[in-house]
Amino acid sequence: MSELELTINRKIAAPREKVFAAWLSAEMLAKFMHTPTGSNGPSRVSADAVKGGRFSIVMLTNDREIPHAGTYLEIDPFSRLSFTWESPYSLDNSVVTIDLAAIDANTTEITLKQVKFRSEEARLAHIGGWNAILNNLEEAIA
Repeated sequence: MSELELTINRKIAAPREKVFAAWLSAEMLAKFMHTPTGSNGPSRVSADAVKGGRFSIVMLTNDREIPHAGTYLEIDPFSRLSFTWESPYSLDNSVVTIDLAAIDANTTEITLKQVKFRSEEARLAHIGGWNAILNNLEEAIA
């Protein structure tokens, strides 16, 4: 099922530079990278935000911790970010790519794409998860 992929488009009321910076800041990632339901506070995050650098995100729920990690593959300031996505629900070598386009000075269009899932069910769960994360992102940078 590795050919499965998802694409989510969203407009966020924030400048492109601010949106881009949020994806590279451990402090900001902790605020918006958490599960869609049952989150038990901010995630535990570390990030070495350089090409080839690693990140770790432990999402906390009421009954468990869900580890995520990855390697930054591409960091093109203010327009593209790409990284591997290692989670209990993704296949090895799953990749997330985030493209940012300025609609105007205070609006950014995000196109988030992820490839490689274990099943259609896992892909659908990730669609829900990424949509919740993008909602959290918009709240965190408002």
